Amino acid sequence: MANLLGARDGHLRLIESAFSGTDISARGNELSIEGPDSAVVARLFEELVLLLQRGENVDESVIKRSIAMVRQDASPSSVLTDEILRGAKGRTIKPKTAGQKRYIDAIRRNVITFGIGPAGTGKSWLAVAMAVHALQTRQVQRIILTRPAVEAGERLGFLPGDLMAKIDPYLRPLYDAMYDMVDTEGVQKMHEKQVLEVAPLAFMRGRTLNNSFIILDEAQNTTPEQMKMFLTRIGFGSRAVVTGDATQVDVPDGRSGLAGLERILGGIEGLEFVHLDAGDVVRHRIVGDIVAAYEKRAARTDRNG
Repeated sequence: MANLLGARDGHLRLIESAFSGTDISARGNELSIEGPDSAVVARLFEELVLLLQRGENVDESVIKRSIAMVRQDASPSSVLTDEILRGAKGRTIKPKTAGQKRYIDAIRRNVITFGIGPAGTGKSWLAVAMAVHALQTRQVQRIILTRPAVEAGERLGFLPGDLMAKIDPYLRPLYDAMYDMVDTEGVQKMHEKQVLEVAPLAFMRGRTLNNSFIILDEAQNTTPEQMKMFLTRIGFGSRAVVTGDATQVDVPDGRSGLAGLERILGGIEGLEFVHLDAGDVVRHRIVGDIVAAYEKRAARTDRNG
């Protein structure tokens, strides 16, 4: 009960502030809830109790995420306990929002999954976690991480070194995600055994990728021709995840291979689009606020033509 209520009933006060007009009081092991949202708040507490019973730590961040989920009629006890794998430092990788849960469920049941959303929503990170899990459970024989080599609004010039040294800055975010899941030595062994390949999108042309988990990151920076090329590389026993943020297109002429793709491919069996938004941002709170502000501006622009 102490963990549920929080220090000095801090969790109760947080929940009351989230649901205007709600009054919560605790006596012994019983809670009394009054107000227009009492049914929703009661379900929230039921979910929090389930989380505690399953050994989860219920802190302020979990309370806030759980409030957002019950408002969306989602189940925090199902979302926050869905373990994907244990990372390199013993950290358990799990979804943290209802949108992230939809995303990993889509990856589990589809051949191709598109994760579309702003920065900080865990699109690439969760995709890499699912890829490592698939490799560890022998669902696939190798992982392929790729992204288009497009500069984000600045010219990098002639970088020194061999080909891999030149393209390394483009692929570094995928390496960073991989090192969260597997330690440095483990990643090196994966390279040596050729079960991990990290390469620019141009290297995919002409290949057929069988028994692989393939992640195409920053897909908004592909051209339509590159996107078609990539999607037609997928072979037997393979699974692909395509991630992108439609608001960060850096293709020189603006011809993004992600734009309008859902209208073209929607309805194909084994292929699904999952959209994430500011509510799925799991970085610092200010990142979610920034994303939400840009989304509001875009909505106003659309309304005003």
